[in-house]
Amino acid sequence: MSQSTMPAEHPVDLEPSLIAPNLYSSRRASLRLDVAAICSVVIVLLYCIPAPLIVPQMTFAGRPALLLSLCLFAWWFIARLSPSLLLVGRQPLRWVALFYLMSILLSYIAGLVRGLPTLEANRQDFTLLMTFEFLGLMLMAADGIPNWGRLRTVLKVLVCSAAFMAFLGILQSIFAYDVTQWLVVPGLELKGTLTDFQARGEGGRFRVASTTVHSIEFSAVLAMVMPYAIHFARFARSKAARRFYSLLTFVIAGAVPMAISRTGILALGISMIIMFILAWNWRFRYNFLILAAGLTGVLVVGRPGLLGTLRSMFLWADADPSVDGRTEDYAHVAAWFSQRPWLGRGPGTLIPDLYMILDNQWLLTLVTGGIVGVVALAALHLTGLWLAVTGLRRSTSEEDRHLCAALVSTQILAILVALTFDSLGFTTFSFTLALLTGVCGAVWRLTHPTRTVRTSTVRRLLE
Repeated sequence: MSQSTMPAEHPVDLEPSLIAPNLYSSRRASLRLDVAAICSVVIVLLYCIPAPLIVPQMTFAGRPALLLSLCLFAWWFIARLSPSLLLVGRQPLRWVALFYLMSILLSYIAGLVRGLPTLEANRQDFTLLMTFEFLGLMLMAADGIPNWGRLRTVLKVLVCSAAFMAFLGILQSIFAYDVTQWLVVPGLELKGTLTDFQARGEGGRFRVASTTVHSIEFSAVLAMVMPYAIHFARFARSKAARRFYSLLTFVIAGAVPMAISRTGILALGISMIIMFILAWNWRFRYNFLILAAGLTGVLVVGRPGLLGTLRSMFLWADADPSVDGRTEDYAHVAAWFSQRPWLGRGPGTLIPDLYMILDNQWLLTLVTGGIVGVVALAALHLTGLWLAVTGLRRSTSEEDRHLCAALVSTQILAILVALTFDSLGFTTFSFTLALLTGVCGAVWRLTHPTRTVRTSTVRRLLE
């Protein structure tokens, strides 16, 4: 490029790839081991390795994906302390993460003061470790993803990994065979057993969980990822790529009913309604409804009786023992809350084997973390929602607005499905939420009008 044709001034955060294609081709290739790459590895380990597989001699916090998230927390913390790596740009998610961590620590201390049996004390330690892993993935996604291109790469890996998990679930449902047993990785320890099929409805139908630990988690995770699959089916760069992601979208959508879960169907409905309202024009809405009707027809023909089972689950919910069990828990919750209303019993101390299964994350947080814990969890969700909405308002392109709308759907979905199961106790769901909450922070940063905020990211692991 001659001097006369060069722009007079380049902003510091301009990506060279925006000037001309293949601008980097003349440079020496280097290993691209940045935050986005590590987050992508976390996603693959989280979705493609069965959840019961852990590093030997560890608890469920020892899943490979979770241990890598703990390393991300250490990386983020070092970046905060090092003068050469200091993150100078603003990031609201850091403050709410600190508030959330402090609520866990205060509840932890309250549990120690109360006096805990060995099992509850161990569970407190486990929950604290899980919190650091959760925050590590969230904060590094928020502060470390450097640009829109790398952010989209992470989300593409998320969609592909979810489609792989969905495909395994479909195989389980069709052949009544647990294909995840072929994914046992040498060197990892099987904690308990791989998830068994659970009978649901009549006609020998059963629920599947793929690589997760429960069918509710399986369906909720797929419903959460669905808007991002649709995003790339619409906005991928090439026609072949759009067709590829369209296929993945159908696989993910088709696998949700296989779990035979009310939570999954509700979650899918919530995410699609939000996208329908916020992100789609009328032409795409009509196309979506036609394709949804076509997928419904495929399920009717391919899995006879499945939709009838799902319909009866909603029509006869008042006669479902699982629904009755949830409502009967309220009296126990009131008793525990009255004893320790502010900081709760201690994080993770309501152990199902000792007490009860509380299928409501908000009530579980109220019991174990008290009012402070509920406020901190709500602040985490609402901050992620506010960051995504702010990114939506700032975005100028339809593609970016669609992506921000998908992030909005994630937070609303997470808030509502937490009423139906203890969502943070399921690591595939909770760490997907951590990643996407961090992406809300990244979108807020990348759409910020101040360059110092946009470009303030941690450096690559290897230069």
